[in-house]
Amino acid sequence: MSPPPAFDPALDALVTPVLRADRHGRVVACNQAFARWLGVSQKRLPDQPLVALEAEGDGLRGALQALDEADGSRRLRRVALAFLGGEPRFADVWLTREADGGTLLEAHPVDEFPGEDPTRALPLALSAALKGLAHELRNPLAGLKGAAQLLGRRAGDADSRELVDLIATEVQRLTQLVDQLMSPAPPRPHQPLNIHGALEQVVRLAEQEAGWAVRLVRDYDPSLPPLRGDPDRLTQAVWNLVRNAIQAGAANVSLRTRAEFGVRIGEQVHALALRMEIVDDGRGVPEALAEQIFLPLVSGRADGSGLGLAMAQQVAREHGGSLGYRSRPGHTVFTLLLPLPDGDGDDPPPAADRAAKP
Repeated sequence: MSPPPAFDPALDALVTPVLRADRHGRVVACNQAFARWLGVSQKRLPDQPLVALEAEGDGLRGALQALDEADGSRRLRRVALAFLGGEPRFADVWLTREADGGTLLEAHPVDEFPGEDPTRALPLALSAALKGLAHELRNPLAGLKGAAQLLGRRAGDADSRELVDLIATEVQRLTQLVDQLMSPAPPRPHQPLNIHGALEQVVRLAEQEAGWAVRLVRDYDPSLPPLRGDPDRLTQAVWNLVRNAIQAGAANVSLRTRAEFGVRIGEQVHALALRMEIVDDGRGVPEALAEQIFLPLVSGRADGSGLGLAMAQQVAREHGGSLGYRSRPGHTVFTLLLPLPDGDGDDPPPAADRAAKP
């Protein structure tokens, strides 16, 4: 079989897995060794977003963003790569920027059970369990959708219709999350959005769950420019944070937004960023969990899944941002930093946009 176009035939003869992506971050071709190692046909990889091959974490995205700012090469240890939800393969990865702006990825397979970095230790069994759970949720969600439609026809006042609309919106969002678990797909292209619209959706959810037991305080900066992102993913991430506060016994939860200038997020400095803070007066983060709070399956509650904060951190990374916290009993603050376009609108779109199809 001849190598795919735009790929040096000499590289196709190597026993080392090698892949090439174009300047937009899309796979152009790979050699036979890479295809065999990943367990996929050479013909199926072209046009896939390179970052979509990373099965866990977002090290590839960060490394690609940093290539132009360094010496044109980056090394990542124990990266989990997979094709469309297949079984992950682990490798030390070398990334090299080419003259035409493309990227050459060289993979050196390693032991699939690293045991070094707990943040990458989400078991394959958990992935299978989540897919099984997603499958079981399909029928109840369909039932809820039908019930909401029937209620919508009978709702006679504005308040009732608003509640029915909220149910329908949340059922649709949960259905999309289930679909993502069943059939993982590359991130959707980001779009301009008003972050306060997403926060208002979270406030409505919190009011329905907590009622009068929790006082919700809006402390918004109305001058913030539109954020580029995925509104559903951001709503889910913030709701996870607010719901954690409610379940920690908070009587007051504040949602605060501010513009911040000259912010460093990871290895990049952004001229303008959104600082979103979720502040509560609940019990705080247990000291025993302080170093592990963002790991999957770690929870301070006996009935907790330990997935909410891990998911929120992943959403922050998808948007080129970060999630951190500080906590003591009676005062916990989770801080979400997300880059914003500057006044001239010259900031590049997030990596998820550059990796997605136009």
